[in-house]
Amino acid sequence: MDFQGQIQVYTGNGKGKTTAALGLALRAAGRGMKTYVAQFLKKGEYGELLAVRERLADLITIEQFGLPEFHHMKNGVSAAEVKAAETGLTAAGAVLAAGEYRIVVLDEINTLLHFQIVAIEQVLQLMERKPANVELVLTGRYAPQAILDRADLVTEMKEIRHYFQKNIQARTGIEK
Repeated sequence: MDFQGQIQVYTGNGKGKTTAALGLALRAAGRGMKTYVAQFLKKGEYGELLAVRERLADLITIEQFGLPEFHHMKNGVSAAEVKAAETGLTAAGAVLAAGEYRIVVLDEINTLLHFQIVAIEQVLQLMERKPANVELVLTGRYAPQAILDRADLVTEMKEIRHYFQKNIQARTGIEK
């Protein structure tokens, strides 16, 4: 199969960035293609983990590189958060270089860059080392201009209205 991998970015304040990346993984799985998802800033039993583990483990791999509690960055970044992010970036780089997966997703990487948890140079180098036959997807709010400039596709999710404004918390099966 002739496949020219591109670089996609899903960013913006609206809901759906991770969901879009996972939808791409699901579509690829339907065609027998393998996807690796590195989830940064996330740790826990999200619905996508349960579905993949039970039904799609041979085609989609999800690894989490976050701490058990989501940190909102208001009080700065801890050394543990930096270490988890660095570990994830190293793992994603190794996966990308190995060439086993057709799609590699760096979920919430743009958020890491915004809060300077990892250096943009590291991510730009990873983008440059992407094999020609691998699709690389970067998600998260606040995508830096340097990332947007390098991407082949950029989608911005724009929030018009969100039920969180009505104090409706994350719901099982919808947001988690």
